[in-house]
Amino acid sequence: MTDMENTPPPEETSAETPEAPEAEAGAAGGLDDIPDAMREMIEQAPPQPGGGAPEPQAPQFDELNLSAVGGNPQALSMLMDLALPVAIELGRTRMSVEEILALGRGSVIQLDRLAGEPIDVFVGDRKFAEGEVVVVGEQFGVRITQIVASPTVAEAKRA
Repeated sequence: MTDMENTPPPEETSAETPEAPEAEAGAAGGLDDIPDAMREMIEQAPPQPGGGAPEPQAPQFDELNLSAVGGNPQALSMLMDLALPVAIELGRTRMSVEEILALGRGSVIQLDRLAGEPIDVFVGDRKFAEGEVVVVGEQFGVRITQIVASPTVAEAKRA
């Protein structure tokens, strides 16, 4: 970009507009309208090459441990009564709108899983386990066959 493209049109910079005296007063006043703590930070900041703002830095946090919460295991016990949604996924498929509208009583939808293949158990939006369908009395159930390892923080950020 050239300097001409960055410069506002002359009618906007005219001192005849009512905003111009306030803008000049604010610029002339400088740090008068800024809270004291921010003013001190600005005054103490080293000058940046090119006159730009200082580069933002990532915050540093200490690792949270049980002693930081007061060492009270009861603090975690409050979470034990928390209800989470559990979803069981038998399989998936894709269908066109035409195919969906053609569904009726007795229609069979073919899924992407084979019979006998493990099904997925989701807690919230995360896969928690794999299992197999069982019948308990007159209801379906799921027997957990494998707990899925939780992803590390690095793996979760990549997803």
